[in-house]
Amino acid sequence: MDSLAAAPVLAGMVSTVLFVGSYLPMLVKAFRTRDLTSYSLGNLVLANVGNAVHSVYVFSLPVGPIWFLHGFYVLGTLLMLVWHRLFVPR
Repeated sequence: MDSLAAAPVLAGMVSTVLFVGSYLPMLVKAFRTRDLTSYSLGNLVLANVGNAVHSVYVFSLPVGPIWFLHGFYVLGTLLMLVWHRLFVPR
């Protein structure tokens, strides 16, 4: 792979690590405190629907950093939605 073709893959790997690193503390805090009252149920539902639709595009691409990033985001937003339903009083 020449350096011109490697640059986008490297950028994808770096951005994936940065994004996961920025998102993980929120997930850990939400899990530990069980306090998800500041999260909007509507936003979490829309994020999960958006992820489902976006998956059609992502999984049509060759396997690469975008698959890991999207998979992490799908799992993260799904966890937040489930935790919201479990831990926020109705």
